[in-house]
Amino acid sequence: MLQVCLNGSRGAGDGTAVPLTPSAVAESAAAAVAAGATDVHVHPKSPCGRDSLSPGVLTPVLTALRERVRVPVGVTTGAWAEPDPAARVARVRAWTVLPDHASVNWHEPGAEDVAAALLERGVGVEAGIWSGTDGAARFAASPLGPRVLRVLAEVTDPVPDSAVTTARALLAELGPAHGRPVLLHGEDGSAWPVLRLAGRLGLATRIGLEDTLADGERACSNADLVTEALRLLANSRMTQAE
Repeated sequence: MLQVCLNGSRGAGDGTAVPLTPSAVAESAAAAVAAGATDVHVHPKSPCGRDSLSPGVLTPVLTALRERVRVPVGVTTGAWAEPDPAARVARVRAWTVLPDHASVNWHEPGAEDVAAALLERGVGVEAGIWSGTDGAARFAASPLGPRVLRVLAEVTDPVPDSAVTTARALLAELGPAHGRPVLLHGEDGSAWPVLRLAGRLGLATRIGLEDTLADGERACSNADLVTEALRLLANSRMTQAE
């Protein structure tokens, strides 16, 4: 599985390749899926470019995406989009068009309440477990753990030389992860080293403009990043076979 993370918390200042409007998001997703992505993760944006969980923002994004792609589509529920945990739950309960899944960062206040609200609505939960947080310990103790769709093991270490060590430590912290599938990924400087590690370990992973704006020194679109990721993953599988 290769998920494309279309935009993240990035904004207009990060370049024109980052899709922000519903139409741009849908166009970028379609190109990324055509390049080989099998799942989509998006941060719906308000007109001012801020991440939002509002039904009025979510609905046009999901509608536009589903007109262009036929793969599962997920959204964020990050606390930066709605800091108050009770308000975050209320937003989820007010959604009129539902994503296939939504990520919940387990170290954030109110994470289990948000996850429970999503599960009640039939939305799959991606449990975001960030390195450098207590997310793994909290997830291990969570009664909701066996019910999540998958675990997003998120390496927040941006240093390429230490990212793989940080990733392996995070996976060790996760342990059996309630038997749920694990998607391993990095961000910024760790995006490509961690993707290659995921390939070697046979884990799902992701790439996209949320995690990195370039392949080396070359600015890329989401489709370009997916193409390069699939090339690297194929090389990882070949190395394993040898």
